[in-house]
Amino acid sequence: MESPIPPVIIRSAIEIVRELGGKALVVLEDVNPKSIPDAGVTVVIVGSSFDIDDPRVKLVSIPQNLDINNILNLISAFLMEHDVLGEGDSFVYVTRDVIGVKTVKKTLSAMRGFFAQNQNVLQRLLEIAIELSIEGREGTPVGTIFVIGDTRRVLRHSHPLIPNPFKGHNVNVLDRESKEIIKEFAQLDGAFIIRDNGRITAAGRYLEVEPKVIDLMLPPGLGSRHIAAAGITKVTKAMAISLSESGTIRIFKNGLMLLEYNPRIKY
Repeated sequence: MESPIPPVIIRSAIEIVRELGGKALVVLEDVNPKSIPDAGVTVVIVGSSFDIDDPRVKLVSIPQNLDINNILNLISAFLMEHDVLGEGDSFVYVTRDVIGVKTVKKTLSAMRGFFAQNQNVLQRLLEIAIELSIEGREGTPVGTIFVIGDTRRVLRHSHPLIPNPFKGHNVNVLDRESKEIIKEFAQLDGAFIIRDNGRITAAGRYLEVEPKVIDLMLPPGLGSRHIAAAGITKVTKAMAISLSESGTIRIFKNGLMLLEYNPRIKY
């Protein structure tokens, strides 16, 4: 695989890392690790088409249709999770067109733990949420919640609105054929409850959270669906992805909003 980034751009990015004392070089293209000279720091490649046997290189897979700010925030979370950098540290990122610098701010430190969840499951659900945001279901806007992990506690903090359509079925979000099933049941009121391994435990669950009691610290103006998604992550160790009927996707962990993105809006 040849690098889509001209070698002179990569060399320039490495020089900037060294001059600024950056902690990592992040390549926002699916490139061959062998095409990147030794930078003296951790190299992160956003891609998925190769196996890495180089200990200085890490691979992270992030949906490419996110806007650049959210991609950089998720990469910051990834680097913090792997103890490559902390609050106040910087990394240099590079594409075929741009070289930039990202500094981890205090607010981003709340994202530590994001990558503790199964990333394949998170990415898959985020992709489905993005498709539902853009397309809806048969042209109708759809709002829903995906709650991932800590399933037993989540079930204790919720109750069924309808008979569980997934009871007795082994439906996993990682199976490609499950996408249309998920989209169909996304029209139901309530949340999907999903195990860390991607198996859907239930759908149509009402999340029992009391925002005033658990003292959520969220931006003003969020609707009840987003507040419920944030609340369940405050009282459990789960992560939640919420989709509003306006198309806005938000990810919550520890009662905090980690990502906000509306694919219908051009950034």
